[in-house]
Amino acid sequence: MSDSLKKLPPDIELETKTVLKQLTRSHRALAELKGFADMIPNKNILNNAVTIIEAKDSSEIENIITTHDELFKAMSGENNQNPDAKEVVNYRSALWHGHQLVKDNVFLSTNMIVEVQGLIELNRAGIRKLPGTVLKNEATGEIVYTPPMGEQEIVSLLSNLEQYINNEAAEDPIDPLVKLAVIHYQFESIHPFYDGNGRTGRIINVLYLVLQNLLDSPILYLSKYIIRNKATYYRLLQEVRVKGNWEEWILFILKGIEETANETLVLVKEINELIENSAEAIKKRLPKVYSKELVNLIYFEFYTKIAYIEKGLNISRKTTAKYLTDLEKEGFLVSDKIGRERIYLNKSLFEIVKKTEEGKTETCA
Repeated sequence: MSDSLKKLPPDIELETKTVLKQLTRSHRALAELKGFADMIPNKNILNNAVTIIEAKDSSEIENIITTHDELFKAMSGENNQNPDAKEVVNYRSALWHGHQLVKDNVFLSTNMIVEVQGLIELNRAGIRKLPGTVLKNEATGEIVYTPPMGEQEIVSLLSNLEQYINNEAAEDPIDPLVKLAVIHYQFESIHPFYDGNGRTGRIINVLYLVLQNLLDSPILYLSKYIIRNKATYYRLLQEVRVKGNWEEWILFILKGIEETANETLVLVKEINELIENSAEAIKKRLPKVYSKELVNLIYFEFYTKIAYIEKGLNISRKTTAKYLTDLEKEGFLVSDKIGRERIYLNKSLFEIVKKTEEGKTETCA
């Protein structure tokens, strides 16, 4: 038997005094991040950097572990032997696809969620039809939760979730950040897929923030916060199920939004400063090589190839090779021969992103 899962909205006061106090701090941090990100000319560069960090962190929660080096090589298409790295790259592709769907449709549907999950897993298994899915304690193997069973029940719960996600503010005056906490709990408890539920749920979080115009770009993710507080995350999910402890769960998510927004703002500012300083340095030291378009290309991803620059700048392969050689001599890039291809690593950007791997231990009691 599956555990009983009620449809939304929860029949309880969600916006307690404690929650409202935290909401003010969470909204302030989120607004500051959105405001700074909206002013930056190189949004796509920043988005790429932040989303690959999220793809790596979100996958790590599911024990899909890869190094940055393996990951960036997989992004360049030169490391097809590492299945974990490929899964992380698939996750980022799914995230961007979901973001585009929400921007185009101004709506987040069950079908879109199924589409995103299919891109993460690279299959079309869709919604669970077979019984037997249970959630276990990783340490003890004990069954802690049995999600809904039967395609009809799962589809009904997802339809209810879709309506809750897309309700207009006039119909549902609950603060959208509180709703995000409810949506995340409900999706993870429905557990609608055979695999990829956690990663899909974490993508839904940022898609909802974009849908609510709280972010324009998909640059805030709770995955690193969840890694640091993994035991607390799973404990509070379970406490909502068995005790109805919504307040602690909502506060946990709201604090995660505040903390993550502040950290992401620091990261985005560092990346933006790096791009601006590098552009000035390239212009000064390599005036014949410099162009805004070239800077954008070498910062768009962490690795680049001759073919990317050749196509992006519409110049000959010989000229491209000279540009990249000059950039390497001046220390802006570091090359590596992988197979038949020479790949150029943007080491400065790589080092900034590597720093975000620090501090992933339990910090929330």
